[in-house]
Amino acid sequence: MLKYVNTGVVFQEVPDEVTLSINLSRCPCHCPGCHSQYLWEDIGEPLTAMRLDALVREYRQDITCVCFMGGDAEPEYLETLARFLHREHPQLKVAWYSGRSRVPYNINKAAFDYIKLGPYIKHLGCLKQPTTNQRLYKKAVGDSFTDITSRFWQK
Repeated sequence: MLKYVNTGVVFQEVPDEVTLSINLSRCPCHCPGCHSQYLWEDIGEPLTAMRLDALVREYRQDITCVCFMGGDAEPEYLETLARFLHREHPQLKVAWYSGRSRVPYNINKAAFDYIKLGPYIKHLGCLKQPTTNQRLYKKAVGDSFTDITSRFWQK
């Protein structure tokens, strides 16, 4: 079962969206230099569809997107939650920040509107750095995605 540790309304994780960010624990990636090592632990509350719905309803007037920060321990369940959000709250975008280099083969990317991929590699920097290995993709036409990473870079 996926567990969440905390949430927050953020403005920079997904461009042009006011995002309910949900930090998920039990991250198996263990990236060296990770700024959220506490999320490696098995902590937090279960993130059921009912709990997710309650979180969304609490912030529904303020948000345009829900972003799962992690979820690599149970990507199949994360896809289920993304589909739930699209069905119950079709006005919201759904994003997934994964520490993996690829979306697992058995996950349908179309369940998400945005997907960030790539482990954090300290010397390459985060999404805001042009040297980053991480990439943020936005759903385009059908099931295709467009790399929008450069929208984060300082001009």
